[in-house]
Amino acid sequence: MGAVPARPTPLKPPTPPTPLKPPITWRPMDWGKIKDELEWLESFRPQSDNVKHLRVLLCGPCGSGKSSFINSVDSICQKRITGPADANNAQEADPELAKTAGQSYTLKYKTHRIQKGTPGQYYPFVFNDVMGLESTNGILLEDIELTMKGHVKDNYKFDPKTPLDDSNDCYINNPTPDDKAHILVFVLAVDIIHVADPRMFMKMTEIRLAARDLDIPQIAILTKIDEKSCHLVKKDLKNVYSSTNIKNAMEKLSNTMGFPLNCIFPLKNYHAEIELKDEVDMLILTALRKILDLANEHVNATGVAATNLSANNVNRT
Repeated sequence: MGAVPARPTPLKPPTPPTPLKPPITWRPMDWGKIKDELEWLESFRPQSDNVKHLRVLLCGPCGSGKSSFINSVDSICQKRITGPADANNAQEADPELAKTAGQSYTLKYKTHRIQKGTPGQYYPFVFNDVMGLESTNGILLEDIELTMKGHVKDNYKFDPKTPLDDSNDCYINNPTPDDKAHILVFVLAVDIIHVADPRMFMKMTEIRLAARDLDIPQIAILTKIDEKSCHLVKKDLKNVYSSTNIKNAMEKLSNTMGFPLNCIFPLKNYHAEIELKDEVDMLILTALRKILDLANEHVNATGVAATNLSANNVNRT
């Protein structure tokens, strides 16, 4: 008789793949609070009677998204995509001056109001955009200081070679509290640490020190996170606070320029979209709330200080 064939060894079932762990979130974000944020914005009012509105001064390198941020806030407030602040400002750009000003399209100082409801009604905050920063050209430090102090009239055309002085018709001799900047917002592309010239950071540091000396609060927003970040964020914007790349960019900016991490906000501006998206809105509204809260605190503190000074002067007489 022939040999009995051996029984085949039964195949082991394949090992199931290890389930992917969800990304670790390092900054909590309640994406479902969009309605609450919109209601807060709708009811927002400055706490001080010293000002009619809070003035938000935007500053940053050319092409970082300053005008796009204004447009994005306006779009959220209007509940549709808008574009009141020309991100390229081509009709105002002087081609020859743009060459020497680092290709900045924003050449004039302009106040942007956000319409609220019917025409003629506005939200109690305004944005001011200035000529872009460059390593060697662009807006002068002296002009940024003058805008913070409220000495610059609307439609003043910045000169990258000569600062504004009190002989110019666009110089405000006695600025009111409404004319002054109540917060300085640096608008920076998320990859700025890797691409910017060291001289750019020196210039921004000088601006930060000037704002500090005026007791003006400051925050930074990091733009273009969907373009210049990582696959995780490109795939889903809600992964922004799970992205190691975003976290590293924030930490490097904090170490380089001294911003506290809780004053750095990554976000995406509207630019190609034709409809609003909740996740885009939520990141912008989170940054906007911080901006308005800090500006409010500054105005309150300034008003208290002015009241105390006035009382002291009266007591001396």
